[in-house]
Amino acid sequence: MSSRSVIQKLPYFSDSAALFAPYAKQAWAVFLDSGYPRSRQGRYDILSANPICTFVADAGITTISNVHETLISTENPFDLLKGELIRYGELFSSQQTEIELPFNGGAIGYFSYDLARHLENLPRIASDAEGVAEMAVGIYDWAVIVDHEISQSYLICYDVDKMDNLIQQFSEIRRLIDVEPFLLKSDIQANFSPETYKKAFQKIKHYLKEGDCYQVNLTQRFSADCQGEPWQVYQVLREVNAAPFSAYIHFPHVNVLSSSPERFLKLTGRQVETKPIKGTRPRKLEDHENVAQISDLQNSAKDRAENVMIVDLLRNDISKVCETGSVRVPKLFDIESYSTVHHLVSTVTGTLAQDQHALDLLKHCFPGGSITGAPKIRSMEVIEEIEPHRRGIYCGAIGYVGFNGNMDTNIAIRTLVESANTIRFWAGGGIVNDSVVEDEYQESFDKAAALFQVLKRFQS
Repeated sequence: MSSRSVIQKLPYFSDSAALFAPYAKQAWAVFLDSGYPRSRQGRYDILSANPICTFVADAGITTISNVHETLISTENPFDLLKGELIRYGELFSSQQTEIELPFNGGAIGYFSYDLARHLENLPRIASDAEGVAEMAVGIYDWAVIVDHEISQSYLICYDVDKMDNLIQQFSEIRRLIDVEPFLLKSDIQANFSPETYKKAFQKIKHYLKEGDCYQVNLTQRFSADCQGEPWQVYQVLREVNAAPFSAYIHFPHVNVLSSSPERFLKLTGRQVETKPIKGTRPRKLEDHENVAQISDLQNSAKDRAENVMIVDLLRNDISKVCETGSVRVPKLFDIESYSTVHHLVSTVTGTLAQDQHALDLLKHCFPGGSITGAPKIRSMEVIEEIEPHRRGIYCGAIGYVGFNGNMDTNIAIRTLVESANTIRFWAGGGIVNDSVVEDEYQESFDKAAALFQVLKRFQS
């Protein structure tokens, strides 16, 4: 039995966080957030909850659940999700409309960094302290899409029984449901001391000199005990560190609060775009100081070399599923500025081959090369050996894959993860032969500055 989509215009509210707030504790609630109005680099917000089907992959097993049944599979989770998304897309036929929306229903969720173990044979050395699924994705038959460029909101829905209630609920800003106040219950602890960071740095330098890698991303993990509802934290985070690829996810046993500035993969029709970040300078208070920081970043031979290295890695990754000769680099060494940092960003594009799907693109490029190093697999082996803890959701991807084949995902950096009354975040950078340990150690704190600033507001 097929079901046809209905698109309904809704009143526009500039603050999508207030619109989403009453849903923040509903089952599998998702808010893909452009950061508007504090960030003007994004255009759309996407809100939904209560999916018709869920995928949870962990420890080699994927559990697929809907209202009728629960299935267990050991097949590759990317392929399982692709198959179900195509099947649901055939059941749900979209009406022809002049309204072009980026998302017409489909999959939304996260793909953790450790999902790469389904793609590559990686060692198991680092402590797996995260305790969250490697992939958690829902398939949603309704969504609210807020278009800030034209100040218009839309509801797309495939279930007529839900339509009237959803129209009513999203036609006004409603009161947030009562939540338990969020509090940090301990100091924030790093999993590296300056001394152990230096030892890890030196080991990477050894591998670089031996020719194992050209670059390895080294990351610190920070954690603290907590209690209460993280939605309050996210509302502060989007004020302090608005970013175009932000997200709030409330899934069973985990809450994800992302203020990522980095796009991983975007697919519109068959046009592919990825925007790797390599190169960072802290933002200063005075304009003339920021001009100097940007100039220093633009003219840094080291940062430009790192950026090109990752651009080449991503050109190789997307070429596996793109039409021959279609991969291009239209922008190299752009500057993008955020509340606490300036970044060096490049853009790589291509045309997806006719026989490939968005999830084929994601699988062949996963995880993003900007947060591993080069070559990718050897860098990941070194990361597993040197970093004390698994990364979990950090450095994975958050985003959507629609029934229409469109996809947009971030690199899950500048991201807080809360589960089991612990909140964690990470920050790091690429190590190359001419890296200086003191500079790299400080850069991790520069990148995490906004997250520290936010959490300190909730210290008891």
